[in-house]
Amino acid sequence: MSPVTAKTAAGMPRIGLGTAVQGPKPEPVRRAVLRAIELGYRHFDTAAHYETEAPIGDAAADAVLSGAVASRADLFITSKLWCSDAHRDRVLPALKQTLRNLKMEYVDLYLVHWPVSMRPGRFKAPFTAEDFVPFDMQAVWEAMEECHRLGLAKAIGVCNFSCKKLDTLLSFATIPPVVNQVEVNPVWQQRKLREFCRGKGIQLCAYSPLGAKGTHWGSDSVMGADALHEIAASRGKTVAQVCLRWVYEQGDCMIVKSFDEARMRENLDVEGWELTEEEHRRIADIPQRKINQGLRYVSEHGPYKSLEELWDGEI
Repeated sequence: MSPVTAKTAAGMPRIGLGTAVQGPKPEPVRRAVLRAIELGYRHFDTAAHYETEAPIGDAAADAVLSGAVASRADLFITSKLWCSDAHRDRVLPALKQTLRNLKMEYVDLYLVHWPVSMRPGRFKAPFTAEDFVPFDMQAVWEAMEECHRLGLAKAIGVCNFSCKKLDTLLSFATIPPVVNQVEVNPVWQQRKLREFCRGKGIQLCAYSPLGAKGTHWGSDSVMGADALHEIAASRGKTVAQVCLRWVYEQGDCMIVKSFDEARMRENLDVEGWELTEEEHRRIADIPQRKINQGLRYVSEHGPYKSLEELWDGEI
């Protein structure tokens, strides 16, 4: 089974193309997504916050017209509810706007972007203490469940939820989350969270599997790790391929992000080889630290007054 056809138990293609870009870039995103479809990608990850829903929808329509895919049903589209819409009465309207942006009748997966609520209209950082309001998890999730019942989201899930927050959600959910999308890479391996999610039937989906170097919050600690360079050199692979293969072998779905065609091809090369037990041991020994700590959601006047509160000590 090729990496573009391999799917999780939730029916989600194991490898997706991420589209979190800095600022609106509709034409570059449309071109990159269309080329990715031609290369074999079928899973595309977007969010209201990224402002990339519309070009993904345009690329999908172009792909159907060109015959690159037979229909919209051949694609798996994930989008996310932004914090300023994380209120009971704003979830359904937010998803309907996402669908208008995509020019689609449904998304395959709709995720709560962060366990955070902001006052309506707050999309851009920096955020102030006045922007944050208490997060009513149950009210938001009940509205997410309604999106699913209406058929507008084939599946629903969350992002950036700790074990404790997932446990709280599961205590009242009538439709459990199928996915928790979180940072996963060799520098932040998420062993505790992965074990918890497996036990609850929740698929872990890795964002920033390469550490998001070059972004406003990213780091070169993943791509610069000596152990990964040594493994890559001994195997005739790139450091990126070693990272992605490691994530793949954990059973996680993963969101890769590159609009460079050569790298898009390289990021699909995770099949046909395996890491050895010794290589896994070396990766397990890499010192751990979370890169995307979510500091902009912490305020002494907000619901989360520390990183420990945001992540429930799981950091």
